[in-house]
Amino acid sequence: MTRFDEPLKRALGRTAGPLERALGIATVGELLRHYPRRYAERGELTPISSLQHDEHVTVVARVAALQRRPMKNRQGTWLDVEVTDGQERLHLAFFGKGAFVAEQRLTPGTEAMFSGKANVFPLQGGRRRVSLTHPEYETEEIEDAAEFAAAPVPIYPSAQGLATWTIRRAVRIVLDVLALDDPLPAEIRHRHDLPELEVALRHIHRPRSQADISLARRRLKFDEAFLLQSVLARRRLEASAWPARPRPGRPDGLLRDFEARLPFELTEGQRRVGEEIAADLALEHPMHRLLQGEVGAGKTVVALRAMLQVVDSGGQAVLLAPTEVLAQQHHRSITGMLGDLATGGMFGGTGVTLLTGSMGAAARRSALLDAASGAAGIVVGTHALIQEHVQYADLGLVVVDEQHRFGVEQRDALREKGGGGRPHVLVMTATPIPRTVAMTVFGDLEVSTLSQLPSGRAPITTHVVPAAEKPHFLDRAWERVREEVGLGRQAYVVCPRIGDQEGDEGDLGKEDDERRPPLAVIEVAEMLAEGPLHGMRVGVLHGKLPPEEKDAVMRSFTKGAIDVLVATTVIEVGVDVRNASVMVIMDADRFGVSQLHQLRGRVGRGGLPGLCLLVSEAAAGTPARTRLDAVATTLDGFELSRVDLEQRREGDVLGAAQSGRKSSLKMLQLLRDEDVIQAAREEASALLTADPELADHPVLRAELDALLGDERAEFLEKA
Repeated sequence: MTRFDEPLKRALGRTAGPLERALGIATVGELLRHYPRRYAERGELTPISSLQHDEHVTVVARVAALQRRPMKNRQGTWLDVEVTDGQERLHLAFFGKGAFVAEQRLTPGTEAMFSGKANVFPLQGGRRRVSLTHPEYETEEIEDAAEFAAAPVPIYPSAQGLATWTIRRAVRIVLDVLALDDPLPAEIRHRHDLPELEVALRHIHRPRSQADISLARRRLKFDEAFLLQSVLARRRLEASAWPARPRPGRPDGLLRDFEARLPFELTEGQRRVGEEIAADLALEHPMHRLLQGEVGAGKTVVALRAMLQVVDSGGQAVLLAPTEVLAQQHHRSITGMLGDLATGGMFGGTGVTLLTGSMGAAARRSALLDAASGAAGIVVGTHALIQEHVQYADLGLVVVDEQHRFGVEQRDALREKGGGGRPHVLVMTATPIPRTVAMTVFGDLEVSTLSQLPSGRAPITTHVVPAAEKPHFLDRAWERVREEVGLGRQAYVVCPRIGDQEGDEGDLGKEDDERRPPLAVIEVAEMLAEGPLHGMRVGVLHGKLPPEEKDAVMRSFTKGAIDVLVATTVIEVGVDVRNASVMVIMDADRFGVSQLHQLRGRVGRGGLPGLCLLVSEAAAGTPARTRLDAVATTLDGFELSRVDLEQRREGDVLGAAQSGRKSSLKMLQLLRDEDVIQAAREEASALLTADPELADHPVLRAELDALLGDERAEFLEKA
């Protein structure tokens, strides 16, 4: 008997070699999880006399004769196998290795079923020659020919030098001797009317009908969802057992003073989410919460309120940003919102310190001292925050901005710096996430969503500018920029490249050889300053500028000393210049949907109507243009995130959530299978709550351990 974890070489012998070399398949389980990508139909059983040209047919016949014939145009021979159904004759043509195998198996007198595409050639006297080239054939004993002919034929994802029927034969061998204990508990299978795993695998690989395939897919989809949700449920339970120092705040502290000075009213959503976070921070186990929301929904204010609650409790908070530009912007924003409360000391406030990797030695020493002594209640920075020599007096809260840009090891290094137990963790993302993705990728986090925009946010109008089809539209775009600047406002121009070969900062895919290089910041800035925007103050910002220069440029733009900022995507998130009213995105088709949505969120932030112009040479009707049209027609980030997900592989979306697995989800589709994901989540949570160690479910525990492996287990423990 064969089991999932058995090495394929032991089960198949020499046949295993090509599978491992071509597809990386090394075990029986990996082979059986290599599902068919589609199914071909053999067609109805057909008498030879009624075969039609180009028709996919299946016939039952007896081998009458075999003959090697010479090739016409090159050396060598091919095998001509003549078969008959008792009435007519059919010729089968085999070449190369297939000819050798057929010669051994299709000896005269052998009865078999043959399937392939018919080639019918008229001959003199009204006769015709009917042939099949390299047909599939089945020489085993066939009890029901009609049933065999109706069965779908699995076609597998293959690779060069490895034919799909080689995979099919290997699968057949292991299925014939397979013996499995089902990891999915029987009560769950019965509740959802699912077949046993062994039955599902036989149905997916050797179906007798489309109904078999549908039943198998239902079970295998549920398996993928259930196993992943079981991992996440286990992580949630483990996190709830970790110790953390409660940070309840105090009624007369910084948070109260800060809220009294706010020049605007918090939205209902900000208050609701704030209460959720405040309650989590007061618990004796660490908060693990995801804060997501629309562009401009006010996530930074919510995060700052949480940080002040921790400071009021005697602890420290850090905000980890992915880029220096964003870290500097957060530092300016937080100190600006706090005012004199950010000075600490006699004002009863707290120090707010910036720590980045490229700071000068003196400034860096000062920031390190503030963090270690506790003089800084809030520390904002980049990956420099997690370096080994950085110490904190009492780290109580870690706020991670744009979580997907940090590796697990980076986040873990910061979390381990907590003193009395693990710090609370608040993850922020400015990319709205469909519910199904949140349940799958962030299933170990509690999710808070801000969908209501604060008052004062003006609507943003978005238009596609088809530069190739209508060049005068681009001329008009620059006129609009001049008009806005003439009214005392400011503009962004975003480009995919800096200007050198290694300067791409956009969400670029592989370039077509026929496409020109993407537009670059440096060249576009020069072109604008000398041409359509001549006389205006044009600034340049990109990730390769020295930190001091980047900060100086942003400060100049914020103060209004720059009219038009030509930049890469370093301004994608966090940048808040309230006087900016228009954005022109060059080569917009080279950016992702969510990235475009984030970029345009930089305008319309100060009560001024926002305008975003997507410049592209993509032709109408192409996928690239369709994406841009979707961005132009809606401001709903959640709807756009679905569009984005539909155009990306699920594995890309899952990212680190699938780390350690050889492949991404194969059956489960996140947008279409929400009901499956929800059902699996509920079942997994209930099962792990009742049996955290899975002592009563050893087969499931073994499956999860096999799924994780040592590295995966370490990854999840850190995540």
